[in-house]
Amino acid sequence: MASKRLGIIMHGVTGRMGTNQHLIRSIVAIRAQGGVLLSNGDRVLPDPILVGRNEEKLGALAREHGIERWTTDLDAALANGDDEVFFDSASTQMRAGLLTKAMEAGKHIYCEKPTADTLEDALELVRVARKTGVKTGVVQDKLFLPGLMKLKRLVDGDFFGRILSLRGEFGYWVFEGDWIPAQRPSWNYRKADGGGIILDMLPHWRYVLDNVIAPVKAVSCLGATHIPTRVDENGDRYDADADDAAYATFELEGGVIAQMNSSWTTRVRRDDLVTFHVDGTHGSAVAGLTSCVCQPRAATPKPVWNPDEPQTINFFDTWTEVPDNEVFENGFKAEWEMFIRHVAEDAPFHWDLLEGAKGVQLAEAGLQSWRERRWVDIDDLSV
Repeated sequence: MASKRLGIIMHGVTGRMGTNQHLIRSIVAIRAQGGVLLSNGDRVLPDPILVGRNEEKLGALAREHGIERWTTDLDAALANGDDEVFFDSASTQMRAGLLTKAMEAGKHIYCEKPTADTLEDALELVRVARKTGVKTGVVQDKLFLPGLMKLKRLVDGDFFGRILSLRGEFGYWVFEGDWIPAQRPSWNYRKADGGGIILDMLPHWRYVLDNVIAPVKAVSCLGATHIPTRVDENGDRYDADADDAAYATFELEGGVIAQMNSSWTTRVRRDDLVTFHVDGTHGSAVAGLTSCVCQPRAATPKPVWNPDEPQTINFFDTWTEVPDNEVFENGFKAEWEMFIRHVAEDAPFHWDLLEGAKGVQLAEAGLQSWRERRWVDIDDLSV
């Protein structure tokens, strides 16, 4: 069994998501297990170099997790021919320029979503990738959540019959920062910095709906800025002018209707921080991050509306847990391994920059729908 090194330039991993999901739970974990196993029995061992603006943070992070290389010189990192992959999880506004620079330097790229803050920029990235011939991948982490993988198992097994609708609830209360520090960065709530829940979450809902239920064909979206003033990391008040909630309805292929509420201004009273309730002619299911429960047609209770008496049915007890029939990896790690195999041996990988552009397309259409107060059709993308 041979071992092959894969140099990965990791940009923007000092942030919460980059540190926890991409570095610690993905790349560090892959290194600890001895690399990624290829189809011929060989292994690929990631060799990361951490890149960012703060040398002190980079050095501390690298030392803590046994990473030998870090630098604040992005140009020098891109010029190193021994590193084949560029990864970015920094701010959305910087992403398109960074990815273009990396692709023109001959690097395969893997990045967080959204890939850009406009559809035109996202499509230009696709053009650059095709011109340079590099391989590309975009994080689609929710497809690898155990709850959604169980839901997809039900869809593929024709559990639902004809799918009628999906109702999704995502979100939690993000503290304003005045008496309790906010658990999300302040740039999320400023338009000028690329903030807003529509740009953040509708790209997620695009790949979830497209890959688990049916392709998105149209959207009607209403955004809101419910909390207009927040307090930033330095204790200073600022105008929060980006949308902190979005209420969207999607028309899917085949006549399926999907509704997704996304909010950083809601207090949770449901099974998880995100839930997807799917109804079909032969059954229904509710998936969260890790669990999924279902109710087949034959086991559906028959409630009767009677407001004069307490409800006698405990509806939660009428659902059955979909079992853990497999071991579920961390979703970010699982997709990282797939992309590494894609680079190393050209293994199939579906979620490229064009798929990423579809997420930007839906976010842009959602913002247009809110602005113009109308339905917006989602056309097929061509580059």
